[in-house]
Amino acid sequence: MAEHHEHHHHHHHHEHEIDASSLNRAFIIGISLNIIYVLVEFGFGLYSHSMGLLSDAGHNLTDIASLVLALLAFRLLRVNTSKRYTYGLKKSTILVSLLNAVLLLVAVGVIMAESIHKLIAPVEVAGSTIAWVAAVGVIVNGLTAWLFMKDKERDLNVKGAYLHMAADALVSIGVVLSGIVIYFTDWYVIDPIIGLIVAVIIMISTWQLLRQSLRLSLDGVPEDVDFDTVSQIMNSHPDVVECHHLHVWALSTTENAMTAHVVIRDFTKAEAIKHDLRHQLEHIGISHVTLELEMEGTPCEHYKDN
Repeated sequence: MAEHHEHHHHHHHHEHEIDASSLNRAFIIGISLNIIYVLVEFGFGLYSHSMGLLSDAGHNLTDIASLVLALLAFRLLRVNTSKRYTYGLKKSTILVSLLNAVLLLVAVGVIMAESIHKLIAPVEVAGSTIAWVAAVGVIVNGLTAWLFMKDKERDLNVKGAYLHMAADALVSIGVVLSGIVIYFTDWYVIDPIIGLIVAVIIMISTWQLLRQSLRLSLDGVPEDVDFDTVSQIMNSHPDVVECHHLHVWALSTTENAMTAHVVIRDFTKAEAIKHDLRHQLEHIGISHVTLELEMEGTPCEHYKDN
């Protein structure tokens, strides 16, 4: 009696298809702006010996990698199913968000090491150059974050891109302030201090992404789905005796799936029961549902394994 709810599955998929072209454009614009900015920032960072600029450029470089990977994940999400990959390549979106989080943590390590080195042996830097270059960064990062704002709650990769860009904009504001302080006071030690603050901000914004990505890659219940609510929906149906073998996991960063064994009293109501349950589950974000119906009084051979 196991079958998929095809109608709702396609409807859910189509919802994300509508945003695909504008989201694709947002990624292309974001990647292009950030590549230009990183080249400029890296060049001026070397020229002015600024750890603040170089660390920010390094961070922005990982953000470009992050945006490219997220764009790749969206392309892979639309790869058709095959005999070898029966779900297509949907899971790649989760692996990409995990890889992004790891990339950012590597960047944190590099920035911290360099900043500590510069803290021990401060280097003279050009405050005005730092301030102007970082001011451009505020605009570039702020604009890129804005591009992802409307879709950030729909997908973990988009949320990751948004968080990185918003954090970057804040970091660039910090670098602008450090440039102004250096220009007026020649207090060069503030440059590596800003580098360390940058690293801490990245680490905080990355931690949640890492935790969510790990959870989904281990087939854990997605954070936006409450397992107790799912169980309550299944067990509170008037024609359901009880439900077991209940499993909820993420197919991708945008689609959730569920399987369950459902014991019912009357098999003549089987289709109506399945329709009711799927309709309720779709309202809490589960679009891909497989139900195995069992007759009351018939022992389930897998029940003990649950």
